[in-house]
Amino acid sequence: MIARRLSLVNLICCAALLSACSSPKYDWSQANAMNTIAAYQTFLSKYPNDVHAGDAKSRIAALQDEQAWSTAQVASSVPGYRQYLRAEPNGAHVAAAREEVARRERLAAWRIAQTNETAQSLEEFLQKYPSGDEADQARDKLKTIAGYRAELAMVRSRRLADRERDALAKRFGKTLQQVVVLRPDGNSRDYRITSARMSETDANAACATVKHAGRSCKVIQASG
Repeated sequence: MIARRLSLVNLICCAALLSACSSPKYDWSQANAMNTIAAYQTFLSKYPNDVHAGDAKSRIAALQDEQAWSTAQVASSVPGYRQYLRAEPNGAHVAAAREEVARRERLAAWRIAQTNETAQSLEEFLQKYPSGDEADQARDKLKTIAGYRAELAMVRSRRLADRERDALAKRFGKTLQQVVVLRPDGNSRDYRITSARMSETDANAACATVKHAGRSCKVIQASG
């Protein structure tokens, strides 16, 4: 009889211990100690309405965000950082991911511009990326290889400037490479019709051809 009572007491004690080991408080401390997505998900599956359920969800989101960011950094590429932005649009590293995408795209565009190294490629780069170290290098390069224009006319009206540009492009487009209208700057109210940017030698040659055809032309330094 005594043995039976002791056995019953032992069973009750074991049951109490097991119950204590699987209580929300204990399981939450265990999830915290492991600090993994799986541990928090297990806690939520057992105690979806527990006072710590909100914390568990927040920690799962934070861990998933860190995993996605780590994956993006390992990939170290534009597609990798874009994938992070798609997966974690409100993540802690969104600003850094966007900066990486912008930086890498700018560097890729600069490599292409350097490979071509034409006035057009450099100007296109500057239109898209007007500031930064690469933009300063592009401007310096433009001054070296294409720091001049052949100026053909100046008019006060944009409408007249566009008409004159079209007529000159039709007549001298091949010689001038491209005919453009420059908007008035701080020193003048006139619209200027000029060639594309080119080297000083090419600008002088273009002006000589235009003058030979009976039109006025002068070589000017390209600004900007």
